[in-house]
Amino acid sequence: MAFYFEKFEDRRPPPPLPHSPTIELIWQFLAVIALVLGANYIRWRWMESLNLDALWFAIPLALAETLAYIGLVLFTINLWKIQDTPRRAPPATIAECSGNEADEARPIAVDVFITTYSEDEELVRISIRDAKAIRYPHPLDLKIHVLDDGKRALMRQVAAEEGVNYITRASNIGFKAGNLRNALENTGGDFIIICDADTRLFPTILEHTMGYFRDPDVAWVQTPQWFFDIPEGVPLPAYLQQSLGRPGRWLGSAIERVFGRAPVGRDPFVNDPKMFYDILLRRRNWANAAFCCGAGSLHRREAVMQAALRAFALSVDKEVSKYADQIPDPAIRADFSDAMRTQVVLETEFTPYKFHVSEDIYTSIVLHNDIDRRWKSVMHPEVESKMLSPQDLLSWMIQRFKYAGGTLDIFFRDNPLFRGRMSWPQRLMYLSTFWSYFGCVWNIVFLAAPIIYFFTGIAPLSSYSTNFYWHAVPFIVATELAFMFGMWGVWQWEGKASYLSFFSINARALWTVLKGEKIKFPVTPKERQEGNFLPLVIPQIVVAALTAAGAVYAGYRVFGLGFHNELPALLVNLVWSANNIFVMIPIIRAAQWQPPEETAEPAINDQQQAHPV
Repeated sequence: MAFYFEKFEDRRPPPPLPHSPTIELIWQFLAVIALVLGANYIRWRWMESLNLDALWFAIPLALAETLAYIGLVLFTINLWKIQDTPRRAPPATIAECSGNEADEARPIAVDVFITTYSEDEELVRISIRDAKAIRYPHPLDLKIHVLDDGKRALMRQVAAEEGVNYITRASNIGFKAGNLRNALENTGGDFIIICDADTRLFPTILEHTMGYFRDPDVAWVQTPQWFFDIPEGVPLPAYLQQSLGRPGRWLGSAIERVFGRAPVGRDPFVNDPKMFYDILLRRRNWANAAFCCGAGSLHRREAVMQAALRAFALSVDKEVSKYADQIPDPAIRADFSDAMRTQVVLETEFTPYKFHVSEDIYTSIVLHNDIDRRWKSVMHPEVESKMLSPQDLLSWMIQRFKYAGGTLDIFFRDNPLFRGRMSWPQRLMYLSTFWSYFGCVWNIVFLAAPIIYFFTGIAPLSSYSTNFYWHAVPFIVATELAFMFGMWGVWQWEGKASYLSFFSINARALWTVLKGEKIKFPVTPKERQEGNFLPLVIPQIVVAALTAAGAVYAGYRVFGLGFHNELPALLVNLVWSANNIFVMIPIIRAAQWQPPEETAEPAINDQQQAHPV
């Protein structure tokens, strides 16, 4: 069986970003300055700069800037500091994880759940073999389970050939979350490793992570997801050397020292998760707010079941109270409640993993919000598995739409921010996640504003005078400098560009949720989909084309028709529009990306399939 990723088997994951107290202190100092300058800029925008003759334009833009500034504050809180959870030696028995002396002699039992629906059976076989290679310095009761929601005879045969357990069920209720619940009911391990069909666990995963569970309050550990098949591109020094010679190599090296590695032609779909795991999620450890992201995570069964039972009981009580509270007589109300409770229990689904398209973050919220137990989470900084990335724009958009829609659905349907036992730092971290997906609203305003100006000549500011530059430029420069240090070692432009160019995907997800439609559970394809993907980026093409055409028309107005008084506004909007066009280019190019022909896939034989790391 031929798989395209065989040629990437020798790749090794990057190490975690090193923590530099000096860099962190510079970041915090500059971040405070940037936020103060930003607050002053927002004050000036509302009090001194609005174009009173065009409030229909001025107010939406000022409001968009204000909402974006709130997002900047939340993002700063998220990135404030690194505080990794200290790693401890792997426990020898379950007693060292539970504190129960009665379990002193029993080895730890770990269940590996490999969830699958329609993925290639031979792809799952590779994941099984890598899971079987897990090592541990103490006796370990390790069981591997293939959770097949596709009910496939061939998948059952593969599991039997590999000597692992095969679990399926009669219905697909709850999709992946329901699949996990069914597996929980049919297994008994103390800890669970959740894997997708393409999750290739490293042999070190347990010996590097089980030590965290010595703290009996640690509910889960998330490890970074690493897509080992992402195109690596050409290192910037080598790329510049091709055209500029040795000075180009020196220039490329200098740029990388300041801004981080940025290979030319890498990762056409911006799938590199290093920014998310090594910057965003890792820096939530100090607030005990790192949430679960599904594949590559380890869970304490006790935590999942306890939190689920409490949530189940609360949902039953809430449903009973909704009707019982309408009965004035206490005696009748009590009898009614007892009778109804039994019926509600029978009709209510027990969901250890929430039946939801974003069951991972939803379950994290349930655990962090547990009213009886302060469950902890850990973002482990080192990569302990590898998996496959979407290989085409359609697969990429399916995944992004699912993330955005699922998170927004939680916000509107079961918002955790004002209930439960979360600490304020935890609430702010989750708010930061929710807020980021609302960014599509103000990003649309930021994309539309220069276009409106170019075609109408109407500016949202009263004037682009020296006063504007004194307020805007220091804020922009301080922010860029601050986040250069805040994300030291990671190329941050790609993250900012993708956040702005995602506007159409996130807006569609937001509209879907607001309409009351459920976000579906599509399986992200593991193989490249063929077809014409340009229709998927029509919004980005329209934005780029209108911006470019508007800039030409506005330039003609100033230099051809003699509207020289508009020159200051034109210059500002030209810089703004250039940024908007540049951030649209990567996603438009991604729609046309084809894998290099020289990477044709050779077949994988049995010896190549299990390639331990």
